Amino acid sequence: MTQFTLSAFGDEISPNLDEQIRVLLANDVHYLEFRSWEGQVIIDYPIPQVKEAFKKLSDAGIGVSALGSPIGKIPITEAFDPHLERFQKTLEVAHALQTSYIRMFSFYIPTGDDPARWRDEVIKRWQSFIETSKGAGVTLLHENESGIYGDTAERGLDLLDTLHCEYVKATFDPANFVQCNVETYPHAYNLLRKHIAYLHIKDARYRDHVVVLAGQGDGKLPDILGDLAKTGFSGFASIEPHLNQSLPGGGPELFGVAAEALKMILKGIPLS
Repeated sequence: MTQFTLSAFGDEISPNLDEQIRVLLANDVHYLEFRSWEGQVIIDYPIPQVKEAFKKLSDAGIGVSALGSPIGKIPITEAFDPHLERFQKTLEVAHALQTSYIRMFSFYIPTGDDPARWRDEVIKRWQSFIETSKGAGVTLLHENESGIYGDTAERGLDLLDTLHCEYVKATFDPANFVQCNVETYPHAYNLLRKHIAYLHIKDARYRDHVVVLAGQGDGKLPDILGDLAKTGFSGFASIEPHLNQSLPGGGPELFGVAAEALKMILKGIPLS
């Protein structure tokens, strides 16, 4: 197995699963980070339909690298009990998709508030996620999304170190750090390296926060991928282009361009 196994957010290709499958295979990508299907978040589908989607993927030779859930992507001021119920459904969906990774977030902090004010509530909610998922055979992946408690490397590290749970890890997203004006490498990377279990391949520029092709922004993806390769990382690199659909062919063509940008970076990295 190569150290980086390619996956992708197929809903950035098309809302149609058949089109996602066609384009993924055309680009030699055999895993999907499943987020939505026909414009609806996958965790909101009944389990029989989730299994139907999984069978279609499996029949095509595509596995599910992670469930791209929206859990934790709500204001910290919203009631938690309904969200925890949604998380319980998310665990069922992950099982139906035969994936052990669930992408999650650490709650939006009110604009202008000091995130430290909400730290204890964030920790308490994540401890509930941990307790609910105990024995479920899943790993909860915290993504550094802009505006949430863990949007900086320091607060992300605080969350992960405080939780100190073997099945809570980090999804490292360079573009999201750039959009928070955080240095991705070496700063954020070095702080979080011990927790990184999954990668989002997305790049951006500091000057305008616009998402660009991997390697063409300030996310230092070649440095990050190179250091991961040297230090023994083995896992998924999930392509999340977030590019404007302006080229002929729209999503499918742009996805091919984004996939090729990542492959060009990997070609320059010695893999063990």
